[in-house]
Amino acid sequence: MTAPDVTAPGVAAPAWRPRDCHAHTTFSDGHLAPEALVAAVEARGVRPSIADHCSRDVALALKDATALAAYVAHLERLREAAPDLAVSGEFCWHDTLWREAPPALWARLTHAVGSVHAVRLPQALGGGRVHMFQRHWPAGLDVDAYMDAHVADAERFLAEMPVDVYAHPTLVPLPLRGRPAEALWTEPRAERLARAVAASGVAFEVSNRYRPPPDLVARVVAAGGRLSVGSDGHAPDQVGDVAWPLAVARAAGARDADLYEPTVHGRRGA
Repeated sequence: MTAPDVTAPGVAAPAWRPRDCHAHTTFSDGHLAPEALVAAVEARGVRPSIADHCSRDVALALKDATALAAYVAHLERLREAAPDLAVSGEFCWHDTLWREAPPALWARLTHAVGSVHAVRLPQALGGGRVHMFQRHWPAGLDVDAYMDAHVADAERFLAEMPVDVYAHPTLVPLPLRGRPAEALWTEPRAERLARAVAASGVAFEVSNRYRPPPDLVARVVAAGGRLSVGSDGHAPDQVGDVAWPLAVARAAGARDADLYEPTVHGRRGA
């Protein structure tokens, strides 16, 4: 979906600015009130979004449809003074809140952000889930077998969850974060993920917080996938900081105009 050209004759079109599609406020685990976040992001020359956690599996988050409705209403009121604000939420794939949100409420979001904060293991690997923030590694779990399950769960997420942005796509459990990216995101896994992103239409977030390998970003672009840029910011010095994601996206061959912008590219799941 493309937005209509509303520029008046003889008036120059506004300069393009990147959209930070993913940042948090005090509605979840961010440090800034929504009004302060908007001011901080706009001061960087970036278009603001608020995408607070909407999940029962995050300690500081919106945990039910009533809280989500109050949050959306607050941000809609803020948009009266800050019309460039995008109203979003970050929903966990493994949690059920995204399935329970009333369709009319879901449709009021400018865009929806989805995250894989926990991976379901097949029964052959013992079943259960591995959470991205757990500190212990399951006894006997082979890392390569886990990463194959991780990619398989990401493929299901991309095929089934009606979101617009895939947050921090290369986030892995804490015990794996010190390992070389190329050992985790091998060429076959990277290719599977890139193809799944392209087939889904979900934008692959180039995250400033959990930075993906640039060669994986380039692979997504080569496969025909769309990118988004996001700070995943929580603190004043983080929100709106999309300089690194923007540089990586450009180096991967993505045009500025092709980076996901909800007012231009619309919604998948509304």
